[in-house]
Amino acid sequence: MQIQVLGPLSAEVNGGSIVPTAGKPRQILALLALYPGRVMPVPTLMEEVWGTELPRSALTTLQTYILQLRRRLGAAMGPGNPGAAKEVLATRHGGYLLQIPGQSVDVHEYDRLVAEGQSAIETGDDHLAAARLRQALALWKGPALVDVRVGPILEIDVMRLEESRLVTVERRIDVDLRLGRHTELLAELTELIARHPQHEGLHSQAMVALYRSGRQATALDVYRGLRTRLIEDLGVEPSPQLQRLHQAMLAVDPALDVLGGARRGSTFDLYAA
Repeated sequence: MQIQVLGPLSAEVNGGSIVPTAGKPRQILALLALYPGRVMPVPTLMEEVWGTELPRSALTTLQTYILQLRRRLGAAMGPGNPGAAKEVLATRHGGYLLQIPGQSVDVHEYDRLVAEGQSAIETGDDHLAAARLRQALALWKGPALVDVRVGPILEIDVMRLEESRLVTVERRIDVDLRLGRHTELLAELTELIARHPQHEGLHSQAMVALYRSGRQATALDVYRGLRTRLIEDLGVEPSPQLQRLHQAMLAVDPALDVLGGARRGSTFDLYAA
């Protein structure tokens, strides 16, 4: 079985999809897929599907959804594997689980590549770090579980995955900046700060990329735009790190050059106290 959750939900067995078209069974499959080999308690599954107001038939209906998933799984596995669907989508005391290796789900490969990238950052191998983080991000085919209706449990998981994705993007851009790829990053960073108009880390990266590309004035405009939004929307000034980065650009600080920055620190923390 191969499952993808980093984008539209996909689950294939022997090349055949087992993803149901109905919304609630899709939720159950998605939740089980995020935790392969772990028992998902019945109350958790019911809360995901119905929230806190459970219908009287909740348990029976949940069992029906599990049966539907097993039927799709059994059909994809073929007639030569009688009973195999119950072994893969197994019943345990108080819950259900997908008995599949973690490697069967794309998020497992994503986490592995991110860990390798972070390890490379810590050892100072920026070329390897950039490659691993880029490979990890390439596994994403859109927002996590973009075609699945999410309840209170999946909503938290989706938020966690999307936050991890954004952090990984930031780390990869930090590495690319240290490798002198500032010009290549300009289009991507322009899009990112438009999508995250109050994100100071991304704005600091955009400022540095622009500055190193000979566009000091535009870099300062990025700072002014962010400062205006923070004051108008939140009533706060930019962080001390960002203020010091702004001052460093005004002073043409040599530490802003590619070779002058911290080798393993983030762009946002170039001027941390």
